[in-house]
Amino acid sequence: MSRSASSALSRRQRGAAAVFIAPFLILFLATTIVPVGYAVWLSLYSEQTSGLGFGGAETVFVGLDNFTRALGSESFRDGFVTVGLYCAVYIPVMIGAALLLALLLDSAYARAKRFFQLALYLPNVIPGLIAATIWFYLYTPGLSPVVDVFESLGLGWDINSYGAALGAIANIAIWQHTGYNVIIFFAALQAIPREVIEAATVDGAGAVRTALKVKAPLIRGALVLAVLFTVIGAMQLFTEPQIIRTESAAIGGEWTPAMFIYTAVAERHDYGQAAAASIIFAVVLGAASFVVTRFTSRRAA
Repeated sequence: MSRSASSALSRRQRGAAAVFIAPFLILFLATTIVPVGYAVWLSLYSEQTSGLGFGGAETVFVGLDNFTRALGSESFRDGFVTVGLYCAVYIPVMIGAALLLALLLDSAYARAKRFFQLALYLPNVIPGLIAATIWFYLYTPGLSPVVDVFESLGLGWDINSYGAALGAIANIAIWQHTGYNVIIFFAALQAIPREVIEAATVDGAGAVRTALKVKAPLIRGALVLAVLFTVIGAMQLFTEPQIIRTESAAIGGEWTPAMFIYTAVAERHDYGQAAAASIIFAVVLGAASFVVTRFTSRRAA
């Protein structure tokens, strides 16, 4: 092939690639880059009233003042502590339960696998708002059979306490998202060559040892991905506490960073501080994702 023909073919290939990539780039620019840029611009300004308030409001450049006010807010900082405690409870329990259930489904002794996959996945189909509302009634004294069982056993459970509220919200998330990760882990387990399992059996490994020492390490990639996505989703906790807080005095309007940002916009109409808090929150999310990825990569190595 001549050099000119090769060059023409290369241009056509680049053109075809550009045609396929362009829709994604346009959407990414419109839905991610532009909103982030607008948030950065908004975080540098603040609306201030002039005089005695009769002159209306004007937009004033305040530099990093919105960032300083957000970081100086105790409720905003406490929100990260709350989310951290929530992740410490929710993620290990949910990932551990999902892995255990997936290993049980993958066992040669399991029956009705399709039924159990569907049954476990069904809570994930329910929107978070509806799931939180359902559990809201299950946590309400006088209406909830769950609370009645606790009281009949002589166990104190008060959703107005911080620990009980945190556990209640973690329980909602565990109930809703475990089944989704079961499907992910089960699909990864099905991709393991059967020859590997047969070799472990021939070597004398029992079912439990094969599951923990052979199968689980071979789906490490799926586990890492599930943990990464779960950390990102868990840190954006909003819907569940926003619903439960009408019943629990332990949950305030700025209980998590996401709720702080919502309150800044919906109640205080402080768009500059909300934008600054959003940027700080995004940076923390990015840092958490980086840490999880690096840590799991080192463990895998």
